Amino acid sequence: MKHQEFYFNSHKKQLFGQYWMPQKIKAVVLLVHGMGEHSGRYSDFVVPELIYKQFGVITFDHFGHGHSEGKRGHCPGYQALLDSVKEVFKKTEEVFGNIPVFLYGHSMGGNVVLNYIMRRQPGIKGAVVTSPFLKLAMQPPKWKMIVGRVMQKVYPSITLPSGVDPKTISRIDSEVQKYMDDKLVHDKISPNFSFPVMEAGEFAIDKSHTLSVPLLVLHGTGDKLIDHKATVEFAKTAPYTTLKLYEDAYHELHNDMEREDVINTIIEWMESNL
Repeated sequence: MKHQEFYFNSHKKQLFGQYWMPQKIKAVVLLVHGMGEHSGRYSDFVVPELIYKQFGVITFDHFGHGHSEGKRGHCPGYQALLDSVKEVFKKTEEVFGNIPVFLYGHSMGGNVVLNYIMRRQPGIKGAVVTSPFLKLAMQPPKWKMIVGRVMQKVYPSITLPSGVDPKTISRIDSEVQKYMDDKLVHDKISPNFSFPVMEAGEFAIDKSHTLSVPLLVLHGTGDKLIDHKATVEFAKTAPYTTLKLYEDAYHELHNDMEREDVINTIIEWMESNL
């Protein structure tokens, strides 16, 4: 197995990426991480499991996340998120050649994956999204939304605490502690990151009927960060979509109690779509 780090430029920022290539490979997974975290958080469990099943993995850190440049929690704009995925697609072709590709996005990464499919129409075998950020589980007070909208116009790069409680990511105490101890994890978010992502979530729900590739959607009913009911709403009108809910599971399904079933479900679904 080969592991390689790389950097690429997007919207005047240098972004960090990395890939893993097994000796035998049947397809490659382009993985898009969530808000406040980084691609390295998938290297303990998700990546090894995919590699074991002969799936290559390529991933990157978003603007202002992990090892990538940019003010922590700030993004140039939503199109910049989609453009960064496009750049990693180019790297995927360069490294892996002509091989089937699956997109895999978690939380905000799931939001980006769904919008990338609908707006950019990539040539992929299918996509997996876990706990996709379509709607927040708890809507912010109206006054906060008004102030945020004003700040987006006058000071779009100002960052404030996201308010994420680490205990809501997993029911496994050691996973919560690992998240809290990770120096690359942050709780910052700017108006220019939050509002466009929320709008893109609404767009994905409204346009779900336009989905044109096979999709696997997984969500926990105990998610206190992202509304699983919005995911159900999306899946009802999205063609080629398989939805699986995990009763009482928290936000990070790949780091929660059912993670073995989660990764096996993902792998089996991808294999069935090759």
